[in-house]
Amino acid sequence: MQYRYVALALCTLAFTATMVARLVISPVVPQITTEFAVSRGAVGLALTGMWAAYALSQFPSGVLADRFGERYVILLAVGLTAVASLLLAAAPNYAVFAVTAVVLGGGAGLHYTVATSFLARHFDRVGRAIGIHVTGGPVAGLVAPVAAAAVGVRYGWRPALLLGAVVALPVFVLFWHRIEPTPPAQPETTMRSRFEIGPLRRLLDRPEIRYTTLMSIGGAFCWQATASFLPAFLIGYHGQSAATASLLFSAYFVVHGVSQPLLGTLSDRIGRDPVAVGAFGTGILGYGTLVVGTGVAVLAAIPLVGLGMSWGAPVQSRFMDILSSDERAAGFGLVRTVYMTLGALGSVVVGALSEVAGWSVAFGLLAAVLAFETLLAAALTLRG
Repeated sequence: MQYRYVALALCTLAFTATMVARLVISPVVPQITTEFAVSRGAVGLALTGMWAAYALSQFPSGVLADRFGERYVILLAVGLTAVASLLLAAAPNYAVFAVTAVVLGGGAGLHYTVATSFLARHFDRVGRAIGIHVTGGPVAGLVAPVAAAAVGVRYGWRPALLLGAVVALPVFVLFWHRIEPTPPAQPETTMRSRFEIGPLRRLLDRPEIRYTTLMSIGGAFCWQATASFLPAFLIGYHGQSAATASLLFSAYFVVHGVSQPLLGTLSDRIGRDPVAVGAFGTGILGYGTLVVGTGVAVLAAIPLVGLGMSWGAPVQSRFMDILSSDERAAGFGLVRTVYMTLGALGSVVVGALSEVAGWSVAFGLLAAVLAFETLLAAALTLRG
């Protein structure tokens, strides 16, 4: 097998490992709250800290890769994921649990930006490579919650959290042995200079970067809201049972995972912006149907939403197209920190809106956001 395909497979496994460690926590939250005698809100605060650390570590990961090489940073990400999972499972009290959760998020967050830059250097068809790499997330979304719930019921929450280390450790060993050392892009540049505000502002002020970041913010906003509330929406708005809602949520992840490499490959052939238009437009149809449809229409809307939320393959590939090889690690890390941090508001806004105005308004907002994204991507397509 060609080296680049080995690298793609191991980067995808590394992404899966960093996702599994974070996704095994939610199914055992009730057991954690009971043992530590804290509220769900307290555990939720710890998880918010974890995801915030994940978003904020994107830019530093790129800077580290430029200074020390991509292989080193990816190994650091997977290694920290394994160690943090072990410490999380052994946490003696809530305070240690909360701090370790933040460490887990920050460590896991070192992977994605650097792996994307690494793969962009090895593949001419960047969209396809990124699309395959991204599937590591949906795979984790399918497997991790089910496995954690089963282990948690039988053995308790601590063994359930150990699943993160069980997956990460062999991936670390494989990556260490099979991936060759990567030369740093800017070994002589000081770390301090990479965090100066002026160059960062100039990068974000470039029109192509600004437009692509804006597309990503809207897409991330909808993705976060969907990942947080789709089952609750199906139960509360459509009266689905918890079992049916979980099944449809799994179906969403299946479509999301399968469509990523397909959209990435298509964007290599016909262009990033037309494929982004198609993805966002499909998402509008999906969310709109979820709000106004009933019965079979709701079932049909789930794959449309899954396809719509696969915008990352063409849009993230667009970043790789417009960033130079020397900019890709730190530059993509910077824009990813921006759009993930702002996109995380999707969970807060949709959750609050569902309580104040109802589920139809909350999920209708997601269709409206994607309508704006579609217009933006269409304008870029026509201009190009």
